[in-house]
Amino acid sequence: MGIDFSIQDWANFFKTLRSIAAKVETPTVFNFSYRDSTPFQILISTIISLRTRDPVTFSSSEKLFQHAPDPQSISKIDTDEISKLIYPAGFYKRKAINIKQISKILLDKYDGEVPRNLEALLELPGVGRKTANLTLGLSYGIPALCVDTHVHRIPNRMGWVKTKTPEKTEFALVKILPKKYWIEINELLVAFGQTICTPVSPKCSQCPFKHDCLRMGVEKSR
Repeated sequence: MGIDFSIQDWANFFKTLRSIAAKVETPTVFNFSYRDSTPFQILISTIISLRTRDPVTFSSSEKLFQHAPDPQSISKIDTDEISKLIYPAGFYKRKAINIKQISKILLDKYDGEVPRNLEALLELPGVGRKTANLTLGLSYGIPALCVDTHVHRIPNRMGWVKTKTPEKTEFALVKILPKKYWIEINELLVAFGQTICTPVSPKCSQCPFKHDCLRMGVEKSR
């Protein structure tokens, strides 16, 4: 395999990933985002998810959106109340400030709508490339590569890319990965990375890709 994947190689790889993901619980941010959520809710729930466990992301997002589901209603409550609603999400006080500021910016500049381009999203407080790309993909179906720790680690481990940061991994994957897979790769590699290709002692003996993986950086496996 490696970076010399053919179209069929990619198709087979993603077919296998989907079969793996179907057997495990999908990460909460995706569960929440795919259930009739607005682009605003997808953006905010993704922000809440940063440095936060999945169950907390779900409960915090649910509490917030039950009380204030859009930028208009967020603008009517103060940051202390937002903090209480999203607690105990990681860095909840800073996130509350960012959520309040984002809501104001969306109302002032975009008529309350989440912008559909990367540059505008990256100008919002607390929004990095991971959050922006995930929002574009899940909200609008715009091909965008969301690179988290799993999407950074696994392509490097398998030998597709040789990069030091998630941002550089994103740029490297753009060059080799067909655009049709950009949106789903994050969800699928998260499931794969949480169950088989784990950060420490990956289950290489159970991996369907064990004969095509370079196992870069793997010192001990199961």
